[in-house]
Amino acid sequence: MSSIELTPSQKTILTALVNLYSEREEAIKGEAIAEEVNRNPGTIRNQMQSLKALQLVEGVPGPKGGYKPTSNAYNALDVQEIESAAEVPVTHEGESVADANVQEIDLSSVHHPDLCRAEIHMRGSLREFHEGDRVIVGPTPLSKLVIEGIVDGVDDTNNVLILKIESMEAPAEPPEH
Repeated sequence: MSSIELTPSQKTILTALVNLYSEREEAIKGEAIAEEVNRNPGTIRNQMQSLKALQLVEGVPGPKGGYKPTSNAYNALDVQEIESAAEVPVTHEGESVADANVQEIDLSSVHHPDLCRAEIHMRGSLREFHEGDRVIVGPTPLSKLVIEGIVDGVDDTNNVLILKIESMEAPAEPPEH
């Protein structure tokens, strides 16, 4: 399947739909998406028309209606539709984040001694995260990696938290299975 080029706006809206849908598992109203991405519902409706034309979204009619992402939406966003994604806990300002789901941890600048950054690719809303917040990610399922750091930036379009790493630990010996 060829990859679909989405505009940043479409990507933001589709990401919000996928996140809300995975939380609620029912059709999502345009208003809910509008609220999540801070746009007006009319804009969302127009974008949904183009996303439907691209077969990334299906409309569900009726009072319980709204929008659902198609499986193409996950491909377009490169999000694996994992029924039971391995949960990687996230702690934000000391509180456990219930619906955060870490998809990928990218250690982009480990070789730079002063600028150790981690890009945390998440599912779920990043609305509550702000620069300067303390975040702990992990332990990850296999390596039991735990990263502790301060939010240095939030990329809403790609659903990425950029952390300034303060400490990173993985147990020396992997536990016996």
